[in-house]
Amino acid sequence: MARKSFPSVWARPPKRQRDQPSLSREQIVSAAIELLDAEGIDALSMRKLGIRLNAAAASMYTHVAGKDELVELVVDEIYGEVEPPRPGQWRTAATRFAHDLRSTFLRHPWIGSLLGEAGVAYLGPNVLMLSEATLALFEDAGFSLDDADLALNTVMAYVVGRATSEAAWLTTLNRSGQTEQAWKAQLWPAAEQAVREYPRLKKLYAAQRNQKPDETNNADFERGLECVLDGLATKLP
Repeated sequence: MARKSFPSVWARPPKRQRDQPSLSREQIVSAAIELLDAEGIDALSMRKLGIRLNAAAASMYTHVAGKDELVELVVDEIYGEVEPPRPGQWRTAATRFAHDLRSTFLRHPWIGSLLGEAGVAYLGPNVLMLSEATLALFEDAGFSLDDADLALNTVMAYVVGRATSEAAWLTTLNRSGQTEQAWKAQLWPAAEQAVREYPRLKKLYAAQRNQKPDETNNADFERGLECVLDGLATKLP
């Protein structure tokens, strides 16, 4: 008999306790994250995961029907590393939340590549908990529930977009085997040559020539986040 398929791992009914194999869902997800951290996005496969766990396919497929469901679980687990916003002054709490989310993405630079494959990851328990806490923060500050939802989605879009770009850069650096400073020094002459006919870009590049890349990224993230929060503040009654 063919296995029944489900549209998402979150739609899969829990197995009865007596049917549980020795391998748990938590072990599978943990091993997948370890594999991704060690070898990157290209290493993720059910075969490699089975080898890492020294487990037969049947043991894994009891919990995870395939790679699509595994991705949903992994993405939700990473969001579980982000501390939900605590009640308090909304801008302070939202800023702390945004920085924590960015740091989490940069610890796992492959996560951005998985988001497009994550299906209905928004139904995962960690994502739901983060969303509920952030909605409560904005609603308590005076936003309507609709505007709180807008605020949540706007902050998430900004942080995920910025952090995904930064993570892609970190992945490129890791593959090169060079430090960020060494890579920048090697690339800079070509970059200056490329923008020589674009005065605004030329001016920006010249200003950034001697800046440390990590300091520039941090400062740019902070400035952009302030702009996002300034815009959201206009929705308050």
